[in-house]
Parts: sequence; C-alpha cells; structure tokens
Amino acid sequence: MKAARFNRFGGPEVLEIVDLPDPRPGPGQVRIAVRAAGINPSDWKKREGLMDSELPQTMGHEASGLVDELGEGVADVAVGDCVFGFSVEGAAQAELAVLSYYAPIPPSLDFRGAAALPAAIETATRALDQLGVGSGNILLIHGASGIVGSAAVQLAVVRGARVIGTGSPANHDHLRSLGAEPVAYGEGLVGRVHALAPEGVDMALDVAGSGVLPELIQLAGSPEHVVTIADFDGAQEHGVTFSRGDSGRAVHALGEIGELIESGHFSLPVARSFPLAEIAEAHRVGEAGHVRGKLVLLVG
Repeated sequence: MKAARFNRFGGPEVLEIVDLPDPRPGPGQVRIAVRAAGINPSDWKKREGLMDSELPQTMGHEASGLVDELGEGVADVAVGDCVFGFSVEGAAQAELAVLSYYAPIPPSLDFRGAAALPAAIETATRALDQLGVGSGNILLIHGASGIVGSAAVQLAVVRGARVIGTGSPANHDHLRSLGAEPVAYGEGLVGRVHALAPEGVDMALDVAGSGVLPELIQLAGSPEHVVTIADFDGAQEHGVTFSRGDSGRAVHALGEIGELIESGHFSLPVARSFPLAEIAEAHRVGEAGHVRGKLVLLVG
C-alpha cells in the first residue's frame, strides 16, 4: 500500500509517500480501504521530533473508508460498510488502515466530513467528561473557535451548559452560531468574563495554551475546575489537569456523534482537502494557522 512516512525530522519536505506492507487487523479491529484521513497539529509536532524519537514514522490517527477485512471477534460491521474511527498505530494516512475504534458514518456525511471527526470529538468529549460538564454549568472555553474548541462548544451546549468562548473578534459571529457567548482573549480577560458571569464560571477548558491558566483558575475558583489540552508545563506548574489520550480515550464519542449530526446539533467543517501525494502542502497550510475548519487528505 501507499502510505505517508518520514525518515528524518524536519519541515514538510521530509514527508514521503512510500510502499509499505498491507496491515492486517487484530482481534476486535477492522481494516478499511481509506477514502479520507484527517490532519492534526500533532502531525507536524510529530514530524518535527517533538513527540516521538523513533524513526521512521508513519502518519495519521483518524480516517474514514470502506471496511475490507474483519479482525477476530468483530460482529458489529460487515465488509463493505462505511465507517470512521481511530488508528492507534498512527498509520491512517495510507491506502489501508487498521481501526481499533470505529462507528458507522452518519448518513448526511461523506468520507471527507467523517474523517474530520474522530480526534476533535474524542478530545473535546474527554475534556468535558473530566470536568464533569452538565446541565446548568457555566463553562469557559479558551480557544473556542478552533476545531477542538468548536467541537467542545457544541457538545457542551448539548449537555445543557452555558458556554463562554474566547476568540478573536473576527470569530465572534462564528462562536455565536455555535451557541457560545464570545469574549476577546488577551489582557483583561478576567474582567470581560466577569461582565458576562459576575460570580465567575464553574469550570474552564484551555484549548489554546498561551499561558492563560492563572486567569482560568481565578475565574473557575480552583485548579481542580480547570483542564488544559494545550499547556503541559503550565498544568504542572499550576496543578491543573492536562488531558491526554494515553490516559484513556473517550471513544464513546464516536458512537454518539451521529445522532447529534443528523439532528442538526453538531457540525465540523472541512476547510480544504488535498490528495495524499500533496501531504507536504497540507502541512504547510495547516502550520500557517489561517484555516477555519479541518484539513483532510483524500485517498483512492
């Protein structure tokens, strides 16, 4: 099969499309003929050597496609079914991928739209679960206009929470459309949030980093009411929970998202798609940071 890989750390130019042996699914897994694969900021961190030290490395943790082989014990899907999900092996940006966690593609989505879902909805759901977000809570999301932030806003609103989301003024209309009350980030954040919620918020989620944890702790009352997915060092310094997938994934989100999408309560836009062979250009566009929506690779 053709697959994305790099043999040295560096910029997008180190990415290659190479021939690798076809993977085989293990017990409880399925193999798919990949039609689309999501791209995430962790991809370029990995490529730059900021996450794993081993070489060579394959790419991609989320994909959608057609089931073409079943692992032992799999009975909930059949060959030919359209599914989306996670490749825990990190090799989803390829013609074939083994998925350990998967769900049927919602009827209103194509392969592109389905490939945009797994990482964003799992990350957002995991953080909301850790915070215990529920009906009547006031939740502050820092970095609410990005992919994970947008997912978290919508999922929190579905849970019955009141959501205040930080973003640049250019993104405030977008945040309102998702159900959040927008505030500008930067100096004076605490005062702007207090203008909307005079007694502070019940909990806060940091999606963007940028050293804002002390302000979030002040607004939420204590470090126990704050979770970050973007500031590991700050979490260590301030006693805040750093949410990461290797401590347990919220894979239940995959099976739950279809109903929300079909009922009109959730959506994630695909900003641009690229052929697998143009993965280096996709990384350049993603790293530039001016895209609203998901970047997706098209395969096959």
